[in-house]
Amino acid sequence: MRTNTVKRTLSQGGVAIGTMFFEFNTTGVARIAANAGADFALFDTEHTGWDADTIRTLMATARAAALVPMVRVPATQYHLIARPLDLGAMGIMIPMVESEEQARLFVRSAKYPPDGGRGAAFGVAHDDYEGGDVAAKMTSANAEVLLIGLIETATGIENVEKIAAVDGLDVLWIGHFDLTNSMGIPGQFTHPKFLRAVDSVLEACRRHGKAPGFMAADVETGRRLLSQGFRCLAYSGDIWLYAQALRQGVTALREAARAGGPPTRA
Repeated sequence: MRTNTVKRTLSQGGVAIGTMFFEFNTTGVARIAANAGADFALFDTEHTGWDADTIRTLMATARAAALVPMVRVPATQYHLIARPLDLGAMGIMIPMVESEEQARLFVRSAKYPPDGGRGAAFGVAHDDYEGGDVAAKMTSANAEVLLIGLIETATGIENVEKIAAVDGLDVLWIGHFDLTNSMGIPGQFTHPKFLRAVDSVLEACRRHGKAPGFMAADVETGRRLLSQGFRCLAYSGDIWLYAQALRQGVTALREAARAGGPPTRA
């Protein structure tokens, strides 16, 4: 099985930086992200209309790039977790993790026996259509898959210690918008309640050897998160990066046009 460089980096105490995709599902996006230096590409199926065929294409093309392709699924259900893994995803993110039992179901769904109950499929996309020893493949797949749980509700914060203690879960990722919504302080990221929640996740990660994760909307936020101890960061997402770059360029050209005045005739 392929080596998951992001999982290796995080397990050794390092930092992994990637980006998220919600809108652009073309065959080149992962290679563009890899060429930009991203360690991973996280493709969302919770808030998009992307189906299994879309993910199949994205995984096939992403595996040709020098990064780790991962998928956020819409719910903690076996078929939603196992299917993208069979299609070639090297990591899975699940939303709204609220209990130890849910985290254990996640691990069982994503890992082969004896660590879990993932159904056997070999000589397919996830093992690059190759033959080989099945037992060795299962051991390798269990070791390489990266499992990310989103802590994004008040209940998840209450149970974060038990969630973080679950063996096989690699990253606890704060879903900041949903978390503030759940706490009754939507979008208030400097509110003491939110800041205490962040601290509780960071502390649980330190105690149980998990990597804390977050999506940074901008570089300044990302720097602050790194200084806090976050080690798995997504630098924004395709929608916002494209909109930001386009807005900056269009605005600059409009200002240049106004400054230059109307063209003169010879």
